[in-house]
Amino acid sequence: MSKKAVIYWSLTGNTEQMANAVLEGAKEAGADVSLLRFSDISADDALAFDAVALGCPAMGNEVLEEGEVEPFFTEMEGKMKGKKIALFGSYDWGDGEWMREWEKRVTTAGAVLISGEGLIVNNEPDEFALGECRKLGQALASA
Repeated sequence: MSKKAVIYWSLTGNTEQMANAVLEGAKEAGADVSLLRFSDISADDALAFDAVALGCPAMGNEVLEEGEVEPFFTEMEGKMKGKKIALFGSYDWGDGEWMREWEKRVTTAGAVLISGEGLIVNNEPDEFALGECRKLGQALASA
């Protein structure tokens, strides 16, 4: 069985709720999946998984969190060709620019974007949004 990971960073708990729902969906679909924070794993260890879901909220002027996530992703970026990657995160302002940029970086690096696009949720995820997160987890499981 292939191994999957859900790796996330959360400030307010919104992206953490999303990560837990992605994990739940992947487990329901029978995946061998681990839930980790960016600070718990190295980029190289993340790349050892068969598929990875990465979660980060929009920060500042719609960018990735700069202390942990951006350096982690930058290290991973040059080594992710052919990897299966899912993206998710929450935001409070803007229009999702940070996710569109993140999607572009994933595909430019030659990785396969699971579900074709990242999943974004405005503020705290409601039941519908958590259902979408579980669907993303199911897609991760089958990737």
